[in-house]
Amino acid sequence: MGIFNKLFGSEEKTPKEEKQALPWQVLNSVSQLDAIAKASKNKTQAIFKHSTRCGISRMVMRNFENSFDIENDKIDLYYVDLLNHRDVSSEISAKFQVFHESPQFIVIKNGVTVHHSSHSVITPQVLHQFI
Repeated sequence: MGIFNKLFGSEEKTPKEEKQALPWQVLNSVSQLDAIAKASKNKTQAIFKHSTRCGISRMVMRNFENSFDIENDKIDLYYVDLLNHRDVSSEISAKFQVFHESPQFIVIKNGVTVHHSSHSVITPQVLHQFI
């Protein structure tokens, strides 16, 4: 049966090293924003504003996750579903002084926005300068 397994791909292959899922924290309440601002005094905080119905947003998030190379203890990552939490998205824009875009990535340090980007410009590599 070995030849059939080889021909038809039934033979087990060595599994590729699987990348760990990012430690996203769900951001679904306006009250969390004060805690994020406070935490940013000791540790960089980042918010990914994501539209779950948008293919571009999904692609940007996947690319971000695939190229993320920072140790989990260096940054807190938050994810907000824009469609279900428009109030949170609006308050993020007001509190951190950024114009709303989707998808959008906002980096907060010492209580203020130090970086924000949208669409294909979103990359985790920018975080290295803030951690």
